[in-house]
Amino acid sequence: MKLVTPRFWYVRKGAPAPLIRTLLRPASWLWAGATARRIARGRPLDPGVPVVCVGNLTMGGSGKTPVARALAAHIAGRGLAVRILTRGYGGRLPGPLRVDPERHDARLVGDEALMLATEAPVIVARDRAAGAAAAVADGARVIVMDDGHQNPCVKKTLSLVVVDGETRDGEWPFGDGAVFPAGPMREPLAAGLARADAVVVLLPVDAPAVSPALLALFAGKPTLIARLAPVSAPPAGPLLAFAGIGKPWKMERALEAAGARLADFAPLPDHLAYDEGLLRALARRAEALGASLLTSEKDYVRLPRIWRDRVAAWPVAARFEDLAALDALLDRTLSVSRDPPEPAKPKV
Repeated sequence: MKLVTPRFWYVRKGAPAPLIRTLLRPASWLWAGATARRIARGRPLDPGVPVVCVGNLTMGGSGKTPVARALAAHIAGRGLAVRILTRGYGGRLPGPLRVDPERHDARLVGDEALMLATEAPVIVARDRAAGAAAAVADGARVIVMDDGHQNPCVKKTLSLVVVDGETRDGEWPFGDGAVFPAGPMREPLAAGLARADAVVVLLPVDAPAVSPALLALFAGKPTLIARLAPVSAPPAGPLLAFAGIGKPWKMERALEAAGARLADFAPLPDHLAYDEGLLRALARRAEALGASLLTSEKDYVRLPRIWRDRVAAWPVAARFEDLAALDALLDRTLSVSRDPPEPAKPKV
C-alpha cells in the first residue's frame, strides 16, 4: 500500500519520530552506496544530440516535471525539434515508444508522461539509452530528459537539478539531509550537486525571495529562479480538492493562496491509481459539503475517463524569472552540433 510522503522528512531540525529515523539510517547508507556504485559504473550512451537532464535530489515534489515541460517549450520556441524522454513511472509499457494521448492512458505510460505529451512529443523508455536513440530516430535535435540525474545510461550535455525553494513553516527542501528511507534524499546533497551543471530553484508564485541560506548551498553554480503559477484561477464555490503528488500539502497551500474556497482537502499517495471506490467516497464527501471536486493536472490524467466530467483539473506552469540567464545557459549547451546516429524507429 502506498503512503503519503512523510511531511517530517522536510523538517530541518527536531523532526518527529527520531527513533524510527535512527533505525532507518542503515538502510539509508545501503541506498546511498548502491546509488553511488551504479553511477560510478555507468557507461553513458552519447545519442549524438544535446541532452538536457532535468532531475532532482529528493524523492519527489520538487517540481521537475513542470520545469521539464517549460524548458522543452522554450527550446522548441528557438526552432529546435525537441523530444522529452521519461521513464514513464507507473506505466506498464517498457518502451521505447512515443506517447499518444489518444491511445495511451496513465496505466500504460505513467501519469507524468501522459501529462507532458499534451504539449510536446514524449518518448517513454525504462531503458534510457534505448529511449534516447528512439528520440533521435523520431526527429529529436534536442532531448529533454525528465528525471535521470541519478541515471548514468545517457550522456548529459547539461544537468539541471530542480530544488523546491519553499522554506516556510520550518520546512527545508532537503530535510536534515538524510537519504531515503530515513529522509527525502536520493543521494547525499554534496554528491548530487557535484554532478549538476546548474540549479533551478522553484518557488510558488506568491513566495518571497529565495532564502539566502539555501542559495549559499549552490555558490559557484549557475542558479535560476522559476515560479510555479496557476494557469487559471480555481473554480468558484466550495471545493473538495484532492492530490496524489509528491507534496500534496503544497497544492492545498497554493489553492488557499489563490483564493479558493476549500471545504476539505484530501492528501493522497504520489502516483496513486484511482479506483471507483475511492472516487465514489470523495464524491459523497463533496456532496455532503455542497462542494465540487478539484484535483491536480497530474491526478486528472490518472482518473478513469468516466470521472473526468465530474472532476475539474487545476494545472500549474513553471515560469523562469530570468529568460536571458536561461538562454545564456542553453546557448552553450545547444551549440553542440553533430550528425546523429541512425537507430531503430521507436515503437508506436
